[in-house]
Amino acid sequence: MYPKIIYEDNHIIVLEKYPGLLSQGDSSGHPNLVDIVKAYLKEKYDKPGDVFLGLLQRYDRPVGGIMVMAKTSKAFTRLHDQIKERTVDKFYLAITKFKPPEISGELSHFLLKDEKANRTTVHEEFVTGSKDARLKYELLGEKDDKFLLRIKLITGRSHQIRAQLAHIGCPLLGDVKYGNSIPKPAYDLCLYAYKIAFVHPVLKENMEFTHFPRLTGFWTGMDDFFNQIT
Repeated sequence: MYPKIIYEDNHIIVLEKYPGLLSQGDSSGHPNLVDIVKAYLKEKYDKPGDVFLGLLQRYDRPVGGIMVMAKTSKAFTRLHDQIKERTVDKFYLAITKFKPPEISGELSHFLLKDEKANRTTVHEEFVTGSKDARLKYELLGEKDDKFLLRIKLITGRSHQIRAQLAHIGCPLLGDVKYGNSIPKPAYDLCLYAYKIAFVHPVLKENMEFTHFPRLTGFWTGMDDFFNQIT
């Protein structure tokens, strides 16, 4: 499945990474988004040599959704600065089988990443090596014993949404790593980056893009709530 291009100009490209595709290459040698987009740009613009492409977000392999990538080093630097300053708004949809303790709220924890195990642990207090992690969530609705959540990331830590929601008793459907034992189709993790908003790095215009997940697997029927999502 080829990534869907949502927007493109001389400076940036906004597209959908489908679940199961690596964001960038690793030791597995499996196809990855960076190489695919570089090949697309090289062919479309008949570019000689290597093609510049700045990766600004690294979604977990099972996570799908909107990503913005930089086509020039200037655009990359400026967008990277926005991310560091936390002025890029990133929103996700997630499905859990358990109703959260509150209809909406903010989660604030400290996360510690075990690089060897590729797993993040959640702590209420600071521990050596941990990083602060914050997100806001709201319950959008329930259908067929599935609860749909809308999440706004405040920080962007490894496995943050998956780990924090599991910590409050709401592991995502399909997320075996963080405590959900329900059988799942391959890469059917119920986490999708559906919206991103930022200032264009060159044009200085406010940009906002929205794209909803395909209605397959656990997402089936969840479009009943999509029209109420902003």
